[in-house]
Amino acid sequence: MQDCGKHWALAGIVSASLAACAGPAPTSEPYDPLEDTNRSIHAFNKGLDTVVARPASKAYGAILPQPVKTGVANFASNLELPGNVVNGVLQGDVEGAGKNTLRFIMNSTFGVAGIFDPAREFDLPQEKTDFGETLYVWGVGEGAYLELPVLGPRTTRDAVGDVVDIFTNPVSNVLPTTEGYYATAAGVGSKLGDRDRYSQTIDSVLYDSADSYSQSRLLYLQNRRFDLGQQPAEGEDDFIDPYAE
Repeated sequence: MQDCGKHWALAGIVSASLAACAGPAPTSEPYDPLEDTNRSIHAFNKGLDTVVARPASKAYGAILPQPVKTGVANFASNLELPGNVVNGVLQGDVEGAGKNTLRFIMNSTFGVAGIFDPAREFDLPQEKTDFGETLYVWGVGEGAYLELPVLGPRTTRDAVGDVVDIFTNPVSNVLPTTEGYYATAAGVGSKLGDRDRYSQTIDSVLYDSADSYSQSRLLYLQNRRFDLGQQPAEGEDDFIDPYAE
């Protein structure tokens, strides 16, 4: 409990610091003061995708049968639910937090630790959220655009949110070491499955664009703002979801 208190104290300090230097409000032109550095990291990430992520995702998609891939994705998603509940409460979204709680209980029991998804049959889809969205609800601006090694596009607000989510997710604080490895492996498998599932869109952005960095930045910012329920900035086109079905 003491460690959890420290984690939340850290979250509060980081959130207050971020609010003080959040950068300008979103506009049609991205706020990217670190573009040179971001482009270097983007080149690294693109090379990593070419050598590791892209071929690994293709192998993952080709070798594993669909029921196994679905089970891995379900398991990884189920482990995210307690964090979703915490953020729902922090955002004042009682209904969303309640649905995620019921979904977690149902899938963790009847769904065999989340491998199966019986909650969907009861109209309890996952209400995805994160601490980056919590900061948005609290009025923190998105800050500068960043591209992080391995993790890819972010805003300053979302990067801070990622760190807080890692340290405050109830699951990460209670899982024993061995089960923690399973959770990490499931998370990696789920990401590989996403990379394979959306390969056409991702390949188009990374390998068919004249400027893959600018295209990645545009799509990330549009998609993230859309997820948060923001309207397009003046002079900006309608939002585009690169992962739309």
